[in-house]
Amino acid sequence: MTKPNIPNLRTWPRNLSTSQGGGLSTSQYGGMSTSQYGGASTSQYGGLSTSQYGGMSTSQYGGLSTSQYGGLSTSQFGGLSTSQYGGLSTSQYGGLSTSQGGGMSTSSINVYRSNIPPWPYFVRELEARGYDWASELIRQYLPEFLWPEIFFQQ
Repeated sequence: MTKPNIPNLRTWPRNLSTSQGGGLSTSQYGGMSTSQYGGASTSQYGGLSTSQYGGMSTSQYGGLSTSQYGGLSTSQFGGLSTSQYGGLSTSQYGGLSTSQGGGMSTSSINVYRSNIPPWPYFVRELEARGYDWASELIRQYLPEFLWPEIFFQQ
């Protein structure tokens, strides 16, 4: 089974690669880029945008949505799913996987992409919403410099 191509779902690089196009890259199209459509952009379709499809959006397909494919969804492919391709899966291509294609990979090849906001923002939002179980699980895999209490103090 392969991860489906979902029309209207916006995604950004969300792994731990600092290379161009990686989840921690600030260059154009990087996961921490603040340029238009970037993973840390607040403009429409950006990873920190609250508008429809944005990473901080609670509407369908949004990074903080509880509906199918949403960042706060526990259903298959959702940001809080532990099933294959899920945001909390440690299997290959999962959000907590350190292997190539996973969300905790430092590889610049086959970069993990997700509709959630950047990791520090996502963890902060999870905790604010009472999803402590998910936050604690993510923290087991996420480098400390990306923990909200450290990241936002830098």
